Amino acid sequence: MAEDQTEEKAWKSSFTEGGKTYAASLFWQPLLNEDNPLPEVKEAAENILEGADLYVVRKGKSSQFGLAASTQGFTRGVPSAAVALVTSLGNVTSFLGVFKVDTGWWYVCFRNDVILSDGDTLFVNEKDAKDQFISMLAVPDWDMLFAPPEWGIEDTRGDQLDSILSKGLQVKLNKISGSYDAIMLGVIVIGFAIILWFAYSSLKSMFFTPPKAPVIAPIQQIETPSYIPPEPKPWEKLYNPVDVMKNCYLATQKVVQLLAPGWILEGVTCTPESGLVTSWHRELGRMTWMEQALRTSGVEFSSRVISKDGNTFMVNLPIGNISVLNSPPEFTEEELTNIINDLNQTIGTNINITTKSWVSPRGTSYKIMAFNIVSNNDPLNWIELLVKFSGLTINTVKYDINSRTWQYEGEIYEL
Repeated sequence: MAEDQTEEKAWKSSFTEGGKTYAASLFWQPLLNEDNPLPEVKEAAENILEGADLYVVRKGKSSQFGLAASTQGFTRGVPSAAVALVTSLGNVTSFLGVFKVDTGWWYVCFRNDVILSDGDTLFVNEKDAKDQFISMLAVPDWDMLFAPPEWGIEDTRGDQLDSILSKGLQVKLNKISGSYDAIMLGVIVIGFAIILWFAYSSLKSMFFTPPKAPVIAPIQQIETPSYIPPEPKPWEKLYNPVDVMKNCYLATQKVVQLLAPGWILEGVTCTPESGLVTSWHRELGRMTWMEQALRTSGVEFSSRVISKDGNTFMVNLPIGNISVLNSPPEFTEEELTNIINDLNQTIGTNINITTKSWVSPRGTSYKIMAFNIVSNNDPLNWIELLVKFSGLTINTVKYDINSRTWQYEGEIYEL
């Protein structure tokens, strides 16, 4: 790969640890049939990650495959770092980590026996890796946390990466087309051998053996393909929008009350995956004043980070349990548009809408209406209006302390 192309990337494809090169930044997907992964791998390479020509399989309770493209610096025969790490840690089902390596900072997120699709990223910039790590700290119940010791984050381990990777399975990247070529070559060789054997047997029976009574061959049993369960619909497990709105509102109320002389609260962002994230910036006063305000607030934070210059405090706050529900869509795009336009005219607030689509790993296309609302009304006032829409999910709730406005971003699945 050209040197200038490598420098432009925000991520890299490999690192060397303990004298061995590992592949990182693979795109991970669930695998239904680990005994015959190629059909699923090929479909994902064609429909999800175009240009992917390499893959690796991770077998286990929740089997997965990782995709990569040789045009992005990946090389056939290099083992996957994520597979080595996961298998080395044994029965650990959820861990979060960042490891400093020779080519950057390797971020890994393994949750409930699954490598998240973006949970294997080798960041070039330390800030990108740290921001991603901090945002996921708000998620509760991690079995292990890894981070560079110089970050000074509580409850994290700084284990030697080479000793961990060396104990795991060394599963190497393989070519997708190459695998099919090998299968086809094997079929051709076997077929050719059968033809030769049949020809030899026929000639032998014609010239060197007396005729025998015909033998009726048994009917060959053809194996039926293994059952593939139906693909789950994306709306079968949506975060309950009522829980998201209520919990984000309650968490926001806690942080806006934390005041220290000379310190200004900046924007508040709340998501169902990462909880609430916010920060305070110093205009006057001292760092110890803000520390005391946080310490005596009675609020339990998932993490607290102080900038190196002591002028910014960033915190993560868990927002409690968010239930999951099955909420199938009820309206077409035209019906949703008419309902929302009528709602805008009724309440005098502009709900901005855009249409988009999402393609599942098996190639099913789903139509989605994304919406964005900026309002002076808090989440409790919006719950009654928004929950009327089935197939709705709230992705982000933001609060601007200066303008005292709320912003809601979400999506509604369409028929």
